[in-house]
Amino acid sequence: MATYEEVKNIPNEPSKYLFDVRNKSELEETGTLPASINIPLPDLEKALNLPDGDFKTSYGRAKPSTDAVMIFSCKAGGRAARAANLAKTLGFTNAVAYAGSWTEWEQKQAK
Repeated sequence: MATYEEVKNIPNEPSKYLFDVRNKSELEETGTLPASINIPLPDLEKALNLPDGDFKTSYGRAKPSTDAVMIFSCKAGGRAARAANLAKTLGFTNAVAYAGSWTEWEQKQAK
């Protein structure tokens, strides 16, 4: 599991990836995590199977290597856990969920 501190530091660690698997409508309501890439959970498998060039064109960043650190976030952690498990089944060995996800992020940012 990823921690709030790890997620907060993502903008300073360009080798790590932060994926927000919420739907676009949810992001419009709440905002986004800094440096996150939005790939809604239903689109994740297709996105992670894209050729490198297509991934970069679609998401503005190089496709992660299979050993890249990938942190998944959603609203409360459930979809993030499913996303991390999906990524692992596709061969991404360092996929983890941010258990607190947006709910924890919002609470800690308010302090």
